[in-house]
Amino acid sequence: MVPFAGYEMPVQYAAGVMKEHQHTRAAAGLFDVSHMGQVTVRARSGDNADAARALETLVPVDVAGLAEGRQRYALFTNDDGGILDDLMIANRGDHFYVVVNAACKEADVAHMQAKIGDRCEIVLHDDRALVALQGPHAEAVLAELWADVSSMRFMDVRACDLHDADCIVSRSGYTGEDGFEISVPAALAEGVCRRLLDHPDVLPIGLGARDSLRLEAGLCLYGNDIDTKTTPVEAALEWAIQKVRRKGGAREGGFPGAGVILEQLENGASRRRVGLRPEGRAPVRAGAVLATDPEGEDIVGTVTSGGFGPSVDGPVAMGFVSTSAADIGTQLYAGVRGKFLPVAVAATPFVKNTFKR
Repeated sequence: MVPFAGYEMPVQYAAGVMKEHQHTRAAAGLFDVSHMGQVTVRARSGDNADAARALETLVPVDVAGLAEGRQRYALFTNDDGGILDDLMIANRGDHFYVVVNAACKEADVAHMQAKIGDRCEIVLHDDRALVALQGPHAEAVLAELWADVSSMRFMDVRACDLHDADCIVSRSGYTGEDGFEISVPAALAEGVCRRLLDHPDVLPIGLGARDSLRLEAGLCLYGNDIDTKTTPVEAALEWAIQKVRRKGGAREGGFPGAGVILEQLENGASRRRVGLRPEGRAPVRAGAVLATDPEGEDIVGTVTSGGFGPSVDGPVAMGFVSTSAADIGTQLYAGVRGKFLPVAVAATPFVKNTFKR
């Protein structure tokens, strides 16, 4: 157990990081992510369209076009175009359900209160737990408690009864695998988790495997790969900005940092988040500098996440490099313990995702 964002979190369970990682890819893993912030945003007018318009003043994504029962990845941005947090927004019909990162949740709630609190009621739910069931067997496992789960597709969100608990289930997660995130009343969370863990295909998964799984999937960790100094375009997250919010779109701009972000969408940024594949077996860790030459004289970037990828049987990493060095296949060198080891810019994800489209 280690401290993480004000919580005590498990790095690993009895099986160990390697087995937990491989089990999630092969069967199903259960993650306790109750430290994340679960927030409802409800229009004071009673019209959910007003809540959508309010949220669009904080994020560069299409909230108004999000259908009931669907969710979308989003970003809170600041006036410089930097990322305050990355989050999920779900349309629950009469309100929006927002999930934010643990380390940012108090600031995120304060941000929403300050910016849209006059238009929306913002409620942080400390009375709910959140667990993620991830892996190719996740649907079959959850179907034993709720048969309708098989009709859900990636990014669907539904209410259901699991083991006599009123839950909100989304077909999403942060491993690159098919799976579900389950919001459950805190008092009933242990019962739901024990029921899921009773299944022979399910193991509990800790922070260690959670990190290696998301890294193989090419997914950002807030505070490591993205932060207030990183724009969505620099972070290669422009796919999250729908056409309707871009230049020429029906609801162009109107979010913090729109001038910077829209300009970068048109003309590019000076740096870019890329995948990295080190040669050999030695992992390249966060903080390592990246150069174009083996002497390390021409520094063009920095590694932000790195480690060993059990599913690819080799080291993987992500980082930021000058746009001129961001093409896939570009040969770079990472500074590791006084030496510069060869790494190549690589496409992400490092493993194929298995989302149910």
